[in-house]
Amino acid sequence: MMNILEIMKRLPHRYPLLLVDRVLEMEEGKSIKAIKNVTMNEQFFQGHFPGHPVMPGVLIIEGMAQALGVLVMKPDENKVPYFMSIDKAKFRRPVTPGDQLVYEVEITRMKKSVMKANGKALVDGKVVAQAELMFSVVEK
Repeated sequence: MMNILEIMKRLPHRYPLLLVDRVLEMEEGKSIKAIKNVTMNEQFFQGHFPGHPVMPGVLIIEGMAQALGVLVMKPDENKVPYFMSIDKAKFRRPVTPGDQLVYEVEITRMKKSVMKANGKALVDGKVVAQAELMFSVVEK
């Protein structure tokens, strides 16, 4: 539904911190399903952990938040999304090179520029992480 070039028009993030590769489904103002292909070429694997590569949990949460950003940001908008809170974060299993993360994020509350959402990340249909996210969209 949306490729990386379209995603980059909505998000201010760039390599090495752009964590959404493609949008599969999106219902404007409600929910999004997006993917991140995890490869051994990711910069964070150099130090996390040498000889035992595991994607940092905080980056999985960041990926969910970026998917939410794609959902609510408009193309070429002069705004940026800022985290306000992360609640009930849980990690179920490690994410390693070769995995394809599927982010599923649903807005539960939106008031002006502040939104709250439930997010989860799946690999092979199994939940690897989940959290409640809240952020605000502000002028740059």
